[in-house]
Amino acid sequence: MGEVKRFLFGKEKIEALPSPKPGSRDTYHDSKISGLQLRVSSTGVKTFSIYRRTKGGAPERVTLGRFPAMTVEQARKAAASVNAEIEAGASPATARRAVRGEPTFSEAFETFLSGKRKRDGTPLAESTKRDYQDVMRLYLGTIAGKKLSQIERAEVKAIHRKANTKSAAQADRAVAVVSAVFTFMADQEVFTGPNPASRVQKNPPPSRDRFAQGYELPYLLEAVARSDQRDYFLLSLLTGARRSNVQAMTWRDLDLPGAVWRIVKTKNGTPQNVPLSPEAVMVLKARQERAGTSPFVFPGTGKTGHLVEPKKAWATILRTASLLRLLDALKLEDSARTEADALLAQGIAKAEKRHHALATAAQINPADFAMTDLRIHDLRRTLGSWQAKTGASMAIIGKSLNHKTHQATAIYARLDLDPVRQSVNVATAAMLEAAGLKEGADVLPLRQKRSKS
Repeated sequence: MGEVKRFLFGKEKIEALPSPKPGSRDTYHDSKISGLQLRVSSTGVKTFSIYRRTKGGAPERVTLGRFPAMTVEQARKAAASVNAEIEAGASPATARRAVRGEPTFSEAFETFLSGKRKRDGTPLAESTKRDYQDVMRLYLGTIAGKKLSQIERAEVKAIHRKANTKSAAQADRAVAVVSAVFTFMADQEVFTGPNPASRVQKNPPPSRDRFAQGYELPYLLEAVARSDQRDYFLLSLLTGARRSNVQAMTWRDLDLPGAVWRIVKTKNGTPQNVPLSPEAVMVLKARQERAGTSPFVFPGTGKTGHLVEPKKAWATILRTASLLRLLDALKLEDSARTEADALLAQGIAKAEKRHHALATAAQINPADFAMTDLRIHDLRRTLGSWQAKTGASMAIIGKSLNHKTHQATAIYARLDLDPVRQSVNVATAAMLEAAGLKEGADVLPLRQKRSKS
């Protein structure tokens, strides 16, 4: 064996080490981690290993990996793991097998998908698994093939920075997935090292308090009435339910005489009874008269059998609502307004082009009337906001929207459905009155989609 030297291992220092004479080998000790060595062969191969004595006193060596494929930090993590195994009484051979048998992140990820359970003990939903797989495919490829102990916090930070250029939310989600996988493997006692996603600074959460204001509701509901997905968006607004639940609504879960929709399982993993306002019941009864053989209220042609989030339809609704606001601002004469409505019925693009030009000529900025920042989820927030505006308590709102917090769960569980129903009905009446669709106690028919003829 060649001369033994000791220094604080570092990338640049190791790269600068000379190769020993042919047939010999130099050994260097890390001054930070006890037993961590770097051996350099005459051909320039540099290999990390642990060299220490067992409790029986016999010296043993455990090879960890080659530099630079294994970094200094990764070697230190692996050395710490081997030291911990030996201190716990394992033989060097057992410690070696533990290091070599450690899963890669990709392997750990697959174990996580199949073994992770939600709070209620059920497996992850298939949609959740697909979301995680998308994150893995799009952002986590750089660490997929690495052993868990080889993944450093700097790499997770780099993943976050790169993903941030596309989406702040997805960047945070990528870090969350890494953290979840490491936490799961620690819970399964497969990995005992540090979680490299811990303390990675995430983006500040965006403040989101958007909902449809009173002056916006007439235009929004007018645009909804023109859509092929009119009923879906109306029920999303009138029930305040999560869009995934509205999409998967079945006829057997509806008690229209009792005006209750029973959601068997929500995002929180709990069932929910949704009180249906008279307007919601009216929409559902009209739809039931036209229903086919599908068990779903909103059937679809895909593998789910029901409607999948209609993003294009929502985008068209928002553009239509924005243009309707702009047309009112232009104060067109009756004949010009009739012509504008006819052009809009032919398609949103032509109508936008023409009337945006008219607005610009009149020194009116079309952006001042845009409603395109509304999201489908804001329909849910809209009901809750109008409940608050009409005097409902936070507990009532939380119960109606099936919010779940540790502090409020006990309160919600004691609430009767009647005050929730009253709150939803009052809020619905206020929204429709603001939209000009309800007068006093009389419900006015929601207009049907206009013919394109």
